[in-house]
Amino acid sequence: MGNVTVLRRSLLLSSLLAPSAGAALLVGLPRPAQAAPMFRSLHMFVPANPGGGWDGLGRAIEQVAREGGLVETFQFENVGGAGGMVGLPRFISQRRNKPDSLLVGGSIMVGAAISNKSPYSLKDVAPVARLTAEAAAIVVPADSAYKDVGQFAAALKADPRAVPVAGGSAGGTDHIVLGQLIKAMGRSAKDANFVAFAGGGPAMAAILGGQVKAGISGWAEFSEQVKAGRLRALATSGEKRTDPNVPTLKESGLDVVATNWRGVFGPPGLKPDGHEALIRFVTALHGLPAWKQLLETRGWDDDFLAGKEFETFLAEDTKTTESVLKDLGLAA
Repeated sequence: MGNVTVLRRSLLLSSLLAPSAGAALLVGLPRPAQAAPMFRSLHMFVPANPGGGWDGLGRAIEQVAREGGLVETFQFENVGGAGGMVGLPRFISQRRNKPDSLLVGGSIMVGAAISNKSPYSLKDVAPVARLTAEAAAIVVPADSAYKDVGQFAAALKADPRAVPVAGGSAGGTDHIVLGQLIKAMGRSAKDANFVAFAGGGPAMAAILGGQVKAGISGWAEFSEQVKAGRLRALATSGEKRTDPNVPTLKESGLDVVATNWRGVFGPPGLKPDGHEALIRFVTALHGLPAWKQLLETRGWDDDFLAGKEFETFLAEDTKTTESVLKDLGLAA
């Protein structure tokens, strides 16, 4: 069931009293490390390979939770493949009824469950909290003939199949943004020439190497190459600008708004008090100044929603995603 990487890390609570760069983020506040931690240990399950967006969120939770004294130790397990659909069944079967477990996931898993016709979905786990959102960016090589998003959109309108676009998992946020953009241009989303890649590295190589005409992924995936002048950002897909120099699709006259949200889930079979304990933990984490600073440093939008409200959002997002995937020909 895919490659499994289990990383065990431990840190004594007393080490939180030692000076560190992370501890400096909490200067002037009562030292939470002096109180009992909310969890002695947490098993963080990431249904993707190390280094991606979900793994990054999991590591960020670990960093802030340990520095803030909320958790003593973390154990990471990474099981990548099929937009999270390889790892999800493993989490469901092996972590069932274990209240010291969190699954990192997000909008990509919603689409992957539908497009892969998986017997499992996020409906089978316990929603804890939505934490972050990231707009997608549309980029082209610096020497591309597309100088702005208007020219790119015109090319899609003329012949979508002649414009191969690199992105992540089929049915994920990147694919959905392309389909919505093509639909906004009056063409069928099924005509999208979307080239799915399992990781950001291969997708970047395809874009820079001219194997595709453009790429769509989270802004963080492309920002360094944009700053270096190797890529040109045409637009982003959020309600507001991610970068002051890059317009949104909406302000460019294209009625497309989509973000890639990420959050955490508990295993199935939790008792109410176990589920609530996970919600309290993530809520406490979200309230730490160190978390706010980390979001700013990484360029992640704070998109916090917990418990029942998150559960309601998830049901609505699933319906919306299913509708878009039908347009793409990826759902019945």
